[in-house]
Amino acid sequence: MDTIYALASARGKAGVAVLRLSGPKAHEAVVQLTGSCPTPRTAVLRTLRWQGAVLDQALVVIFPEGGSFTGEKVAELHLHGSVAVIQSVMRVLGTMDGFRLAEPGEFTRRALENGRLDLTQVEGLADLIDAETEAQRRQAMRVLSGAIGRRAELWRAKLVRAAALIEATIDFADEEVPQDVGPEVLDLVTSVLQDLRSEVAGSGAAERIRDGFEVAIVGAPNAGKSTLLNAIAGREAAITSEIAGTTRDVIEVRMDIRGLAVTLLDTAGLRETEDKVERIGVDLAIKRARSADLRVFLLSDDPLPELQPGPDDLVVRGKADQDGEGVSGLTGRGVSELIDAIGDRLSRQVAGAGVVTRERHRIALTRAIGAMESARLEIEKGATRAEIAADELRAAIRALEALVGRVDVESLLDEIFASFCIGK
Repeated sequence: MDTIYALASARGKAGVAVLRLSGPKAHEAVVQLTGSCPTPRTAVLRTLRWQGAVLDQALVVIFPEGGSFTGEKVAELHLHGSVAVIQSVMRVLGTMDGFRLAEPGEFTRRALENGRLDLTQVEGLADLIDAETEAQRRQAMRVLSGAIGRRAELWRAKLVRAAALIEATIDFADEEVPQDVGPEVLDLVTSVLQDLRSEVAGSGAAERIRDGFEVAIVGAPNAGKSTLLNAIAGREAAITSEIAGTTRDVIEVRMDIRGLAVTLLDTAGLRETEDKVERIGVDLAIKRARSADLRVFLLSDDPLPELQPGPDDLVVRGKADQDGEGVSGLTGRGVSELIDAIGDRLSRQVAGAGVVTRERHRIALTRAIGAMESARLEIEKGATRAEIAADELRAAIRALEALVGRVDVESLLDEIFASFCIGK
């Protein structure tokens, strides 16, 4: 196997740059560059030399095989963050036999292949790197810590026990079985089913934490939507004008509310119109508003066609600078209270979030639930259906194993690791 290397820190000029090496010759490279290998997990200051020339002074740390992130021999060179220094050291590594530049996500892929991480932890690591808000960070850390894998292993153990009990009745069908295993099997299956259904029910909220929420500001033309958006965003994100219908397209502003990633949508004013271009904008506004997680209705004297507030939507009076009631993006009146109300609504939506954060997770659990429901029906029909019940339980077990990457995931790996940066 090749020894791979890559910059593990961000590219460009910095105080420190971390160069990571992983593979059978990682420690050998340290010896060639510094003359000796330090004690594992002990950072030492060493001068890097190649063919008599000094490359840099660096902190050097090595990790033993089986005790590193990838599970292989690993070395880290903490260089001065000069572009020239980084290039010179990487150029030298490229001349060493058996070394090559790592592909995107290859360090993490080796960690998966060597059993250091399961597939859900790999996805949690990707989410942690991409996390922009506190809620995303907490959720990603929970997944990275192995929360899904631990639960999946518990569920799997119960199903393996249930399958073993059923198969025992098949193997010893001609002999006297000491007791009816049906009640214990049903208890095990029911217990796992309840857990899986709870996780699937909370998967939507967990995905929203990961992907972010959309909040649409809707109202009639010239109701003050764009001014309100600018006030919430704290910058001139949308053009404002006294002329009704200025906004034709949907304007998006990404921000953090209560630790949640939220995209605010400023939509075209809703009204009946003969203008074809404005009609397109109104139709798009209605479509985006209906698909949003929350709508803020900014009321004015004009009625809103085709769209009415739902029970969880926020309804406020706009342009409070003119009549003293409601919210005003121009003066800031009521803006903080509106942001708090948005935060309250969204926080309630994520209160029941589970640990499964991706559509892949939900599909795997749904497949397991379907197989277990079929197994339970077969078990209830009696011993003559034992073989079918056992087969359905094995299908559920395979679905849980696919969840954590034990089986049937090879086609997913390239797509997953392609989203990683080189050096991770």
